[in-house]
Amino acid sequence: MSIKVAVIGRPNVGKSTLFNRLTGTRHALVDDTPGVTRDRREGDGRIADLSFRVIDTAGLEDAFDDSLEARMRRQTERAVAEADLVFMLIDARAGITPLDSHFADWLRRVDVPVVVLANKCEGRAGAAGLAEAYALGLGDPVPVSAEHGEGMGELYDIIREIAERKGEFGAPQPAPEPAWPDEEAELSDDLEEEPEAGPIRLAIVGRPNVGKSTLVNRLIGEDRLLTGPEAGITRDAIEVEWQYRDRPIRLVDTAGMRRKARVQEKLERLSTADTRRAVRYAHVVLLVLDGEMMLEKQDLTIARMALEEGRALVIAANKWDVIQDKNTASQMLRDRLDTSLTQVRGVPWVPVSAVRGTNLTKLLDAVLETYDRWNTRIPTAKLNRWLEGMLEAHPPPLAKGRRVKIRYMTQAKARPPTFAAFVSQATELPDSYVRYLTGGLRDEFGLVGVPIRLYLRQRSNPYVDNG
Repeated sequence: MSIKVAVIGRPNVGKSTLFNRLTGTRHALVDDTPGVTRDRREGDGRIADLSFRVIDTAGLEDAFDDSLEARMRRQTERAVAEADLVFMLIDARAGITPLDSHFADWLRRVDVPVVVLANKCEGRAGAAGLAEAYALGLGDPVPVSAEHGEGMGELYDIIREIAERKGEFGAPQPAPEPAWPDEEAELSDDLEEEPEAGPIRLAIVGRPNVGKSTLVNRLIGEDRLLTGPEAGITRDAIEVEWQYRDRPIRLVDTAGMRRKARVQEKLERLSTADTRRAVRYAHVVLLVLDGEMMLEKQDLTIARMALEEGRALVIAANKWDVIQDKNTASQMLRDRLDTSLTQVRGVPWVPVSAVRGTNLTKLLDAVLETYDRWNTRIPTAKLNRWLEGMLEAHPPPLAKGRRVKIRYMTQAKARPPTFAAFVSQATELPDSYVRYLTGGLRDEFGLVGVPIRLYLRQRSNPYVDNG
């Protein structure tokens, strides 16, 4: 296990910017608004040949009640307790504030090495704040610029010293998994096989305040994520490593998605984009519904987005314990799924209660079964024997006086199951017949609840002049 480095400080001093710099990603949301980060986020950091875990935390607030700020503070305290090294970040351009001094007093009493980083020290504007940082009593401050990457050499020396002391430096490190691409990167629709290695990435999505973070906390058995009655607590997509039935799972808790017309503020737009990215690179999407307001228009929009990205879909009907007439509610949900998500018949749904922890085993079993179906590969010979029966039962229609011929079919890749059919007149085969084949694939090979992609291919005629 690599050492853990916690980055803490008051709001808006650049903690998330430093996290992104150390991890080489843009996963942590960054904005001029104070208090953007709420949950603590972990990532794999690297400077040259030195690897470590970085923990980004919420801005420290002097609150000890049951308010949201107090709950954020308790998350930061847990991060400090888990860390091997703490970076206390200050804004060198603003100088030392009373809040900085207050938390420096607290950090002097913790049993973890603490280093003060004077951020925003590019140029001369931070020189005065750097000098003031000596008064905190936490040793020599280190001038850095998280935005411009200055001071990374000094951080390397500090982290390496801690790593050598704990026997971590020089030990073989596992190869880091590839980070999510930038938001602007586009997924290609080529027919190449995706890698199978790594944990199952399970993105938990839904409207605000349906119980996504509560569900994650109940699954992992600890208060890892902030929860409460306030809507929209979660802003970042937070990843949590976990195991179920000896299978590694990466849970991704996401911000609630409202209708696009209601999203006005820049910060909410960033949160929504982060949720979309989490869905885009997930394996399975777990859509959490409010049991009292199930499958509204926004729920269907989120479900269709996941299916368009080719992700496997499982639905959790949360807050089931407060529903009085459960039979009527179940029938209404089934009817709505049958009429509104016709492109994926048989999407599994499980009634759960995140607060009480009911039916969670059944829910996770449904996730694993759907993931396995999403990875299904069908031998070409078996696929074409099935195709012969489908063509015999319902031949393709005529086009331009000739019968459209489907010569053979092969599975191009899994994740999601993707097939290529070689057709004599591909552009003339109607969509209704493509749906007929897709439905037959789903029924014959048990591909219920997962999206199926069927591409039509047509070989070029060498005797036709296309010039």
